[in-house]
Amino acid sequence: MLIGILETGKVNDDLVKRYGDYPRMFEDLLSAADPTLEFRTYASVDGEIPASPAECDAWLITGSKHGVYDDLPWIEPMKAFLRATRAAGRPVIGICFGHQILAEALGGRAVKSEKGWGVGVHDYQVTCRPSWMAGAPESIAVHAMHQDQVTVLPEDATVLASSPFCEYAMLAYGDPEAPDAISIQPHPEYGADFARALLELRAGVVVPHEQSAPAMETFGQPVHQSDLANWCVNFLRRSAARRNAA
Repeated sequence: MLIGILETGKVNDDLVKRYGDYPRMFEDLLSAADPTLEFRTYASVDGEIPASPAECDAWLITGSKHGVYDDLPWIEPMKAFLRATRAAGRPVIGICFGHQILAEALGGRAVKSEKGWGVGVHDYQVTCRPSWMAGAPESIAVHAMHQDQVTVLPEDATVLASSPFCEYAMLAYGDPEAPDAISIQPHPEYGADFARALLELRAGVVVPHEQSAPAMETFGQPVHQSDLANWCVNFLRRSAARRNAA
């Protein structure tokens, strides 16, 4: 299976040397669950939007420092591509910014939240357990790094996980048992060292100290990284099987 990674944000140059870029993080995350996966990166943040959803078997949208409401020339073409991808029956996974722009493309809304920044390890209540999430615990812990949030759900979105800070933290589009797309607000691709290093750069500059300081204390807590990787791969494999059987 070939996964097209839509790179919508760049890692700080100093951190790239130590941790790699976002596409590499996702390759490592998903390959740990399925080493047969292949990947192709599109620098969408630089205006590279695929010509056709058929170029890859499935698609993944990364996180970004940008907002879906920013006046950037690639935002609307990205939304149009995501609508075309769903119409073509190609599965999509959105993470953080990807979660937000997928919701916007499919009829929802994402804004800069009045709640401020969500950073550090956050806990999310699992509210729906489709079979591709078999064995999901009551709650999951994931690294968070966001100020924007989805505030209006698309018509056919189902909430899979939620928290008091982030009501729509994980979504499925269409039938939750056989969704067309899934999206996650926090960052399953982040390791604790990268999350800490990123917050150290942003603390007091982008993220206020009153939010960054307590978040620093959470790094090193266990997170459900491998569970989320397995669920993403299960979703992709089931989508592929349905398409092949059609």
